[in-house]
Amino acid sequence: MLIAVYKTAKKEGMYLYVPKKDDFSAVPEALMSRFGQPQLVMMLPVQKREVLGGVDKQKLLEAMDEPGFYLQMPPKEENWLETHRTELGLSPTSPKS
Repeated sequence: MLIAVYKTAKKEGMYLYVPKKDDFSAVPEALMSRFGQPQLVMMLPVQKREVLGGVDKQKLLEAMDEPGFYLQMPPKEENWLETHRTELGLSPTSPKS
């Protein structure tokens, strides 16, 4: 089975997986409008891998059956300043007055 993987120009690291190339019929219109114009990244052979782009193979296959697509969100960015302040025992940064 090949799965089509698309990226968006609107959000770095966000990918949309669909079971057939250029078939977005299962993707809700609201999601498609926020995702923007899909740009094909690759056709991914599912059988050859256990983890696909950081997504568990079984989870991805289940999503292809129902709801018919998988949306991979970008990883949450770490706020290094907040982490550093916490390690020093300081309170989180306060908004500028």
